[in-house]
Amino acid sequence: MRSALLLLICAALAQGAHADDADALALADSASAQVPVASNWRSFAEAAYGQSRPRSGAAIANNERTSLDLQFDQSFASGWRAIVADRLDVNWPAQGADQRAINTLKEAYLSWQVQDDRILDLGRINARYGVATGYNPTDFFRTDAVRSMVSVDPTSLKTNRQGSVMLRGQTLWNGGSLTALVSPKLADQPSAIGLNPDWGATNGQSRWLLAASQKLTQDLNPQWLVSGGAGQLPRWGFNLTTLVGDASVAYVEWAGGRSRLQLPQALNQPGDTAFHNQLAVGASYTTENKLSLTLEYDYDGAALNQTQWNALMRGSPRVYGAYRNWTQAVQYLPTQKAAFLHIGWQDALIQHLDLSAMERLDVADRSRLSWLEARYHWERSELALQWQVNSGAPASDYGAAAQRRAWQLLWRSYL
Repeated sequence: MRSALLLLICAALAQGAHADDADALALADSASAQVPVASNWRSFAEAAYGQSRPRSGAAIANNERTSLDLQFDQSFASGWRAIVADRLDVNWPAQGADQRAINTLKEAYLSWQVQDDRILDLGRINARYGVATGYNPTDFFRTDAVRSMVSVDPTSLKTNRQGSVMLRGQTLWNGGSLTALVSPKLADQPSAIGLNPDWGATNGQSRWLLAASQKLTQDLNPQWLVSGGAGQLPRWGFNLTTLVGDASVAYVEWAGGRSRLQLPQALNQPGDTAFHNQLAVGASYTTENKLSLTLEYDYDGAALNQTQWNALMRGSPRVYGAYRNWTQAVQYLPTQKAAFLHIGWQDALIQHLDLSAMERLDVADRSRLSWLEARYHWERSELALQWQVNSGAPASDYGAAAQRRAWQLLWRSYL
C-alpha cells in the first residue's frame, strides 16, 4: 500500500514538471460560453458490485447495492426556502434482519431569511462542524448519524448521514457570525427498521450548541463552539485554518470538557469525570497539477492508552465487542493516538480521471486501514473502482474488522 502511495505521488509530480502551458490555453479556448441554469433538483442513481474476503477464512462474499440519492432546494416565497435531501440504499445481502433497504433522511427543513443578516431554520438538519479531514472532535452531532455506510471515505461519512431535528438561528456581521441551535428529544431508542426515519438515533436526547466565528486577519478566521444537553456536561471546541505559503494550509481542531473515560461510557457504567482533550492537527499541500496531500495527527484523551488497549484485547470478548461497537457509533477513536494520510489527484494522467488514496494508522497497535479509488467522470455519469484492506494483528483496531480485503465497482448516473 505504501508503495502505491509513493508511485501516485511521484507520477503526479513528474506530470506537473513536464506540463505545457499550451494545455491550459487549449482548455480555456474549448470552454463553453454558455452558463447552465441551476436546477432545484439534484439526483443520481448508483449501482455497485463488489467482493470481500472475510477475516474468518470463509469463502469470498459477493455484495451488490443500488442507491437513489435526491436533493431539492427551492425558494417558494420571499425569504423562504425548502431543503430536502434523502438517500435510499438497497443491499444484497442485507446489512441486518430488517435492513435490506435503508433510507437515510439526510435533511428536510424550512429556512427563513428574517433579515439580510439573520436566518432561522427548522427541521432535520445535517449540522457538520470541524476543519480536520480524518477526525473531527467538534462535529458534535455525528453520534449515531450514519445509517448506511457505503464508503469509508470521510467525505461520504459526513455527507451520507442523518441530520438532527433542530431549530437553528444565525446572525451575520462583517467578518463574523453567531449560530445557536436546539435539538429536542423525540424518541428513546434508535430504530433497527431500515425505512424508519430513526428519530431515536439523532434525537434520543435534548442538545444545544453555540458557534461563533470572527475574522481576525486575512488568513485567520477562528471558530469557537460550546455544546451540551440533557445529562451532558458542556463541551468546548475550537477550529482554525491558516495559509502557509501559496500552496499549503495548516489546521487545528480541538474539543474538550469533563467526561468519563470512554470504556465506562461504552459499558454504561459509572465512573469519575475529568477534563479530556480531543485534537486533530494537520496540513494540506496542493501542487500546480491538482495533486493534494493531507497529513493529520489525531488524539483523544478519554480513549484507551496502549496498556489499557492491550488489556482489553486480551480480556472479555463481550466487553471488547461492546467498546468497538460504541466507538464506531459515536465515531470516536478507540485508542488515544492515530495518524491519517489522504492523497487526491484530479485529472490524474488524463483528464476526467481522479485518483484518491487514504490510510489510517492506529498508533497503539500499528494496525492500518488502506483505501484506494479511481473515478472517471463523463458529463452525466461516473465509473469508480474502490479497493480496501484492513491489516493488523488479531483483535487490533483494524485487524479485527470482519473484512480483510474488499473491492467495489460502482456506476453513478446523474438524473
